[in-house]
Amino acid sequence: MGNSTSCCVSSSPKLRRNTHSRLEPYRPEPELSREDTGCNLQHISDRENIDELNMEYNPSDHPRASTIFLSKSQTDVREKRKSLYVNHQHPSGPMRRKYSSCSTIFLDDSTVSQPNLKYTIKCVSLAIYYHIKNRNVDGRMLLDIFDEKLHPLSKSEVPSDYDKHDPEQKQIYRFVRTLFSAAQLTAECAIVTLVYLERLLTYAEIDICPANWKRIVLGAILLASKVWDDQAVWNVDYCQILKDITVEDMNELERQFLELLQFNINVPSSVYAKYYFDLRSLSEANNLSFPLEPLSRDKAQKLEAISRLCDDRYKDLRKAAKKRSVSADNLTVVRWSPAIIS
Repeated sequence: MGNSTSCCVSSSPKLRRNTHSRLEPYRPEPELSREDTGCNLQHISDRENIDELNMEYNPSDHPRASTIFLSKSQTDVREKRKSLYVNHQHPSGPMRRKYSSCSTIFLDDSTVSQPNLKYTIKCVSLAIYYHIKNRNVDGRMLLDIFDEKLHPLSKSEVPSDYDKHDPEQKQIYRFVRTLFSAAQLTAECAIVTLVYLERLLTYAEIDICPANWKRIVLGAILLASKVWDDQAVWNVDYCQILKDITVEDMNELERQFLELLQFNINVPSSVYAKYYFDLRSLSEANNLSFPLEPLSRDKAQKLEAISRLCDDRYKDLRKAAKKRSVSADNLTVVRWSPAIIS
């Protein structure tokens, strides 16, 4: 205790400042690049840009990308219009198209939520027809699972030139209609079938041609019916529709179809709506209009009831989403007028 030097005695502030002053100033280290760190992970913004660039090649995934069948039909539609213009013919022959007036309103019974089954199948068949007719002839590979020569759908002998002649639109329609009628599928399933078909062509980088169109359409219908309908049709049921095909062949077709889709069977509502309205545009361009009927009193009352129900359903949501601020147009301001003393 008598010793003048003790461990409990702290150093003076001056000593602490001198000690701190001998420290080197802080120098930030240079930022390392991705090449120096060896990390080649792509930034999220770069991935978004690439996604935007590939959008036009994935119409079955992105709602803003144009459908393939509609772009492939444009050439034929222009040629038809040009031919009709040169020959001075009306596209639908006599004036048979109905137009609404003040006294009569014509509507079709097809909506995006409840499409017309018959005309939706016709439009889907027409889209498949344009896919086959205007396919790329750059020698793309033909997968064995879709080759009708290797996996025939019937016991009848496949012609040697089965891959040379394009099927007519009526032939495609009869094939699709037979499957939908026997399996009792809905019109929404036909639209999803077309989505899966174009997704397959995009992902697998193949083309639909006379040699494989039946098995591609069959695989798309098989998958769409299981994804869309609650009570799906089993593979053995398709074997009863197509008498000469085996269950093992159907199972293998479904398995490889899913693998080529990379198991992406999701169809967003925006993509579904895009395909529906593009099919309507295709039918309008090819004079395949949906049947129009005059709006009756009963149908008008039903439409009014449905609109009133939707209005009541979303009224509370609109009130909740309404901002507390008031627009300047709705403000009531007290105006001061100068008094006139006579």
